[in-house]
Amino acid sequence: MKKFRKIFEKFIEGVLFSSSTITSLTVILIIVFLFREGIGLFQSSPLEKNFVITVSKQNPVQELDATQVKAIFNQDITNWSKVGGANDSIILFTTSDIATYYTEEEIGANFEFLPKKLNDFIVSHPGAIMYVSGKSLPPGFNGHKIKVKDITVSNFIFGKQWYPTSDPIPSFGIWPMIIGTLMVTLGALLFAIPLGIATAIFMAEVADIRIRNILKPVVELLSGIPSVVFGFFGLIVIVPLIQQMFHLIVGETVLAGSLVLGIMALPTIITITEDSLRTTPQALKEASLALGATRWQTLVRVVIPYAKSGISTAIILGIGRAIGETMAVLMVTGNASNIPHSFLVPTRTIPATIAAELGEAPYGGLHFKALFALGIVLFLFTIIINFTVEFIKNSKQRT
Repeated sequence: MKKFRKIFEKFIEGVLFSSSTITSLTVILIIVFLFREGIGLFQSSPLEKNFVITVSKQNPVQELDATQVKAIFNQDITNWSKVGGANDSIILFTTSDIATYYTEEEIGANFEFLPKKLNDFIVSHPGAIMYVSGKSLPPGFNGHKIKVKDITVSNFIFGKQWYPTSDPIPSFGIWPMIIGTLMVTLGALLFAIPLGIATAIFMAEVADIRIRNILKPVVELLSGIPSVVFGFFGLIVIVPLIQQMFHLIVGETVLAGSLVLGIMALPTIITITEDSLRTTPQALKEASLALGATRWQTLVRVVIPYAKSGISTAIILGIGRAIGETMAVLMVTGNASNIPHSFLVPTRTIPATIAAELGEAPYGGLHFKALFALGIVLFLFTIIINFTVEFIKNSKQRT
């Protein structure tokens, strides 16, 4: 019997060890996959595969950055002197412009004459800039390719334009999304933390047993509601209310996202904080009361300091719920890629962008890699916030 028990205990230990190992490896593999896909965006050309930008051999311009190329094809820059070239007008030519200059007979039924026509065009139009497939260029082409500067981390983070599918150059600037994500999260925490902690204190220390037995299941039930339901609630109730209250054109704003996320984070903060407060030993409370402290002095100077580790955990988990939410935020914030200067304007968050665009991004393309790079930024945000809260908590414990 004893031998069988030892074997059974060893088996249970093996199962527990295997479970923990598999879980740890899964988390590590997810992080590795995220970084592998996302980092591939950087030091890559923003041009689509097999496409090139060419100019005449007489044109001295050898290199442009993505912003300059976009400005040229948007006709914000119309003279080569603006980008280091001669004082000559810029003539745009893309694949869609072929029919403007040449007939079907000149191009050929199977585009067999296209390479020659592209060569003739660049010779006859020294100020032209061409965005075409590299396979369409003939041998001995009378032009040279423009090198487009690679995508850098600084351009990705501090860029202000997000146009991942624009031609000829996509724009991957996430600064408006970073600001929007931080503002929505900050607003949610300013709403959820005081209300959540106050509710937890009431349930743990003030409410009688009957009220507590009613409130606790209701609060825990809120955590099981799907996020899309919160999104519908925000869209139908909170958004029109904000629009009417502040006389706005649209109610999908940072404030709407903050309120919805705050409501979603409340169950986590309330439940964990209330459980932490109730773990305070009764002996500590009685000792404080015996020394002459009032009920509220005991709460502030004994109960809350004793439970601050659990309260910190509740805040961290609440932040995690707020900063990583997708559907609810997507539905109530307006999904506008602009830098929000107040809580009453539309915005776009990082998780909402990933959720909205990942299904349409071609696998392995620049857009696909850019969305994974957004995931890296979101992951780093969460890590930084967690370590910051832990550092503050530990520093208070040392003092």
